[in-house]
Amino acid sequence: MNKVELAEVISQKVADVPKAKVLEILETMTGVITETIKGGGEVTLSGFGAFLAKMRKGRTGINPQTKAPIEIPPVRTPKFKAGKTLKDALRA
Repeated sequence: MNKVELAEVISQKVADVPKAKVLEILETMTGVITETIKGGGEVTLSGFGAFLAKMRKGRTGINPQTKAPIEIPPVRTPKFKAGKTLKDALRA
């Protein structure tokens, strides 16, 4: 399911909200989550999960073409940690 399909489903479930408004809300939500984790924060949706940024350590890798060692720098990556309610729903 993509963002437009999600907006359509939400729009159908909430009678008074048009799809365009739901899309605007989803865009705003993803923007706020992105800015928050970019700034080092964490966004937690109780029962659903948490969005955060983790630092992945730098390491030595190997170039597959030349077999020469290369240094892979540390990088910050997004992470989603599922909440208990979501995990339980998937186990049922």
